[in-house]
Amino acid sequence: MAAPSDWHALSAAETLATLETSTDGLDDAALCQRRAHHGSNTLPQARPQTLLQRFFRQFHNLLIYILLAASGVTAWLGDMLDTGVILGVVLINAVIGALQEGRAESALSAIRTLLAPRALVRRGGQRQEVEAASLVPGDIVLLQSGDKVPADLRLVEVRALRVDESALTGESVPVEKSEAPCRADTPLAERHNMAYAGTVVSYGQAEGVVVATGRETELGRITTLLAGVESRETPLTRLLDRFARWLTGVILAVTVLTLLLGVYWRGESWEAMFLAGVGLAVAAVPEGLPAIVTITLAIGVERMARRRAIMRKLPAVETLGAVSVICTDKTGTLTRNEMMVAEIMLADAALVAEGNGYAPEGRLLREAQPLEAGTLPTLAPLLRAAALCNDARLYVRDGQWQVEGDPTEGALLTLAHKAGLPPETLLARLPRLDTLPFESERRFMATLHHDHQGHRVAYLKGAPEVILARAVSALSGQGPIPLEVGFWQERVNALAARGLRVLALAAVPDVVEAELDESLLEDGLTLLGLVGLIDPPREEAREAVRACQSAGIRVKMITGDHAATAVAIGSALGIGDGRRVLTGAQLEVLDDTTLAEAIRDTDVFARTSPEHKLRLVKALQAEGRVIAMTGDGVNDAPALKRADVGVAMGAKGTDAAREAADMVLTDDNFASIVRAVEEGRTVYDNLKKTILFILPTNAGEAAIIVAAILAGVPLPITPLQILWINMVTAVTLALALAFEPPEGDVMQRPPRPPEARLMDGLFVWRLVLVGALMVALPFALYLWAEANGSTVAQARTLAVNAMVATEIGYLFNSRALLAAPWPRGGRRPNPAVAWAVGVLLLLQAALTGLPMMQRLFGTAPLSAGEWLAVAGCGGVTFLLVEAEKALRRRAGQKVAPARAR
Repeated sequence: MAAPSDWHALSAAETLATLETSTDGLDDAALCQRRAHHGSNTLPQARPQTLLQRFFRQFHNLLIYILLAASGVTAWLGDMLDTGVILGVVLINAVIGALQEGRAESALSAIRTLLAPRALVRRGGQRQEVEAASLVPGDIVLLQSGDKVPADLRLVEVRALRVDESALTGESVPVEKSEAPCRADTPLAERHNMAYAGTVVSYGQAEGVVVATGRETELGRITTLLAGVESRETPLTRLLDRFARWLTGVILAVTVLTLLLGVYWRGESWEAMFLAGVGLAVAAVPEGLPAIVTITLAIGVERMARRRAIMRKLPAVETLGAVSVICTDKTGTLTRNEMMVAEIMLADAALVAEGNGYAPEGRLLREAQPLEAGTLPTLAPLLRAAALCNDARLYVRDGQWQVEGDPTEGALLTLAHKAGLPPETLLARLPRLDTLPFESERRFMATLHHDHQGHRVAYLKGAPEVILARAVSALSGQGPIPLEVGFWQERVNALAARGLRVLALAAVPDVVEAELDESLLEDGLTLLGLVGLIDPPREEAREAVRACQSAGIRVKMITGDHAATAVAIGSALGIGDGRRVLTGAQLEVLDDTTLAEAIRDTDVFARTSPEHKLRLVKALQAEGRVIAMTGDGVNDAPALKRADVGVAMGAKGTDAAREAADMVLTDDNFASIVRAVEEGRTVYDNLKKTILFILPTNAGEAAIIVAAILAGVPLPITPLQILWINMVTAVTLALALAFEPPEGDVMQRPPRPPEARLMDGLFVWRLVLVGALMVALPFALYLWAEANGSTVAQARTLAVNAMVATEIGYLFNSRALLAAPWPRGGRRPNPAVAWAVGVLLLLQAALTGLPMMQRLFGTAPLSAGEWLAVAGCGGVTFLLVEAEKALRRRAGQKVAPARAR
């Protein structure tokens, strides 16, 4: 028995014999036996994670462990207010994370919907409609236009069949089918005698025998491949995990050291020092950081949605900022997924057609000059043939030109419109009498027309080799001239080499008969010319590719289409060198080492399968690249899932691609990816600014406790007051940084290395400088207040407000890592900063002045002079940090992502 991958190499009769069936179909006994052996024609379903499982997974984080431990200690000590606040932060973060992950677990179910629910079969010699799930190998399936293929079929009878396989192979036009056997090594996209599950019949009829069902189909193979693909952690996740481990070690070490110094050096009790240690840990742990990261990412999601990019997974927003390679599908992403006539070859002229897709807009150019109407007599007969030997229809829906019927025929109608010859007018002048529809055996279509005066003419369009073999003359400006086959074959080859699909158009004038017969068209044709068609590149994609290259992002095209077509589109868009291309067959023979070398120099990959795409993504990731992968077909789903950022097409893409992706483009436009990368880089900048704001402030809060213990004085700020500072500044000041607009050079920088670290030299120095200011200024005011006879409550209130004022001053510094924060420093306004400061001042006024807050937090009113001293702390902090930034700028320092240690 032939292996499943070899059915295309057998003849129809051999296939039926091997499967022990006939064109009459299976009987009931054979059906029952095979159903028991092969099972249902359905795809396997993975068991999804429950909401509860996703919820508990959110707690697997070192910072969260510290917060939970701190909440447990405060609960044991009876401080339920601290306990409630800490647990509230943890729970909110876990709920948000669980809900976001839940949206990403339906990729496999989306592929299952591609299987047809019903199928028309012949069983026991009788036609009947059955559930597609009941199909078994050996069943005879009947196909017609519009049907979704329910299983993998070896075609045994074909009548002008064309199948849209773009979702499975990336082929940009429907594929012509026939019954003839193929070579055993024929790539899947070129197996003209097979119809695969999930593809759609666009034209014609056929009968096929089922050779594979369920998981054994090509669609099932992709499902298995997708289920085995592991999603990678995002660069941000890895970065924060390393940061959390580092921060945890530092916090624990400092806490234990402080505890021991307090007990053994200062002679304090274990209970007092334990409470102080809890306060220190609460001060040092950035409780608001998980929530701030989530909110910053959510703001990026909202901004991207306004720019037609819908994010399905929050961390992918930031990952876009680290993307160094975009692997893009061709059809529908870089191109419009609409056929268009690009070139016309006549006996006496070569023309170029402008325009995009089916919209009848654009000029015809001859030697780069617009062609004036009526100056080229040989053009009109070709246009008449293109418009009349045609079964498609052009129409407008929602302001967009669309085609009903074959995309190639729609492109020919558009060409006639561009030349000022509307098909409706032509058809009124030359009504159709008869038709020979396209069939794979004859490879041409013919129509017969009359001109109301008794004259008849036949028009043909089809494969150049077929038309040239039947033609004896070619139309020139002086009339028909003898056909020079070599001359025309060179033109066919030139068009094909430029990646164009070539059609020949011909005519038979003065037809006597009123009906078409193929014998009338066997010879004696007059060749009218050739047309070269292509799925045109999107205009905006050219600029987007250039923007990627200026941002240091390499663009690689990975498509299932022909190599020549891929190279032509790549050249038009600036992808690749116009010569170098690797096909799927070539990739098969490369080992991992050779492949790694090849992908460094090659940007165009053609005739690729889902396995090839997945292997290319993995190879690039092994080189340390952060990969964004775009696609719209089910064949793209495994690579979309594996990529660091999977980008699916929302308008014309499949559900399988959308569900496997991290991001969906609502306009199917490559240019939207570039805008999303800009937003991703901005999100990372804002996260870095936020962390650089939070860490020094938390370090200062922790250090003031250590300083008090070492100095042997009461704590200037209590643990509860520190928790208050952490929470109110996180939801106001730190959050304001999430709204920062993009830096001016955000798309001129190289991509951030995936292993870049947060704690570079600038971070450490800023941590020390700001942390020292946050200790010195509040501590100095606390000691000054005590020395002047203030109560402990008044002194602590002064220290609390001084610390908040210091953070307000540092907020303005944090709007830029090195640049000045005012407009002359290149900063655009951020209204959120003013709102945050205003809200925080109101909260601090309430903390200081409201009796309820005074009882709860141990605060007391302040005098006008004390408020002035508080404001001075913010001013001093701002001026000192700006002076440090100015010195760095003068020294020529620039912000650059550092490599991980």
